[in-house]
Amino acid sequence: MSLRIVPPSGSPRILAVAQLVNSLGDGAYYVCSALYFSRVVGLSPAQIGLGLTIAWAIGSVGGVPLGHLADRRGPRSTAVLLALATAASVASFLFVRSFVPFLLAACCYATAQCGLAAARQALLAGLVAKEDRTEALAYLQSTLNAGLAVGAAAGGVALHFATREAYLSVLAMDAAAFALCAFVLLRLPTVRAAAPTAGDGPGLAVLRDRPYALVAFLNMVMLLRMPLISLAIPLWIVERTSAPGWSVSMLLVLNTGAVMLFQVRTAAAVTDLPSATRTVRRGGAVMLASCAVFALSAAAGAPAWVAVAVLLAGAVLQVVGEMMQSAGAWQISFDLAPAGQQGQYQGFFGTGVSVARMLGPLLLTTLIVSWGVTGWLLLGALFLAAGLAMGPAVRWAEKSDAGFVCAG
Repeated sequence: MSLRIVPPSGSPRILAVAQLVNSLGDGAYYVCSALYFSRVVGLSPAQIGLGLTIAWAIGSVGGVPLGHLADRRGPRSTAVLLALATAASVASFLFVRSFVPFLLAACCYATAQCGLAAARQALLAGLVAKEDRTEALAYLQSTLNAGLAVGAAAGGVALHFATREAYLSVLAMDAAAFALCAFVLLRLPTVRAAAPTAGDGPGLAVLRDRPYALVAFLNMVMLLRMPLISLAIPLWIVERTSAPGWSVSMLLVLNTGAVMLFQVRTAAAVTDLPSATRTVRRGGAVMLASCAVFALSAAAGAPAWVAVAVLLAGAVLQVVGEMMQSAGAWQISFDLAPAGQQGQYQGFFGTGVSVARMLGPLLLTTLIVSWGVTGWLLLGALFLAAGLAMGPAVRWAEKSDAGFVCAG
């Protein structure tokens, strides 16, 4: 079977180009931003951590009303404006030299990013047939990883020079990438704004949808895998195993490359809600297995090559579970969202990413680095429990939605 990397022509390909453009900038930004804020802006690590935590907390809250705005004003125009707002936020980092301006710029950046993600999901829902959305998102995820990898390499060049000008060029590159992303999004057809429905009420419907909130919470638990490969596992390797430090880079490359090459194939098994919940459940089991294997890498007296081999096996299982969880979650998030409310529902579902970014580092470092093998097994059990609970939660949401339709 041949690998499918390039999405079909038309709207999916344009969305992928937009994704590629801004992920190139983001890849370089993620590699260099912490050192820029520390060495150039002059912030302490505590200030950087506090500022970003506050920013992503505000951004996660802002994603829902901005998604609702995309529903009511049209997702394409909203996405374009939010891409430009993100570009302006990144550009403002070039001029901050103290904590308060940094905090304000970071809040604007995180809010625009969360809103842009919701608007783009609503845009995809309006342009791509329901049965093709999961496949389209798989292509976008592959494109995202490819862009991040190339962007990270560019950021590595800036880190090599480690000058003020090099860091500033990376931020300018990221700002330009988001501005170009806005231009690419303009090439998409206009998606008509949804008309207000009688059930909308004065507030946001998604905030009153308890079954969907439970589904989003379970997805958030499984998204705790996000800081795993980038933060917890590197610390685990250095502090608890005999593996050499360069194995951290090897695992990151494996993860990025696997998603780029195999996410579309993994998503092909997901076609409806039953197959989506089944895939998420299996993904939770695979992630439990990966945690158990990672725990074995710290076996006392194991030579370095054995530790590396065990880490590789764990990383393979981890990325397989990650791809399964992603594919199932995409289908679930779209199929349970009412027509005309994709923006606010995707904004709410996407808060899981922000929460994982906020809570994941502290939780995972405590579980894994401090608790060791016991922490790994507890984390794996958490993944498994969330995967098993997803099926009943989705069925509850389906019944709730059916009852609402009948009542209406």
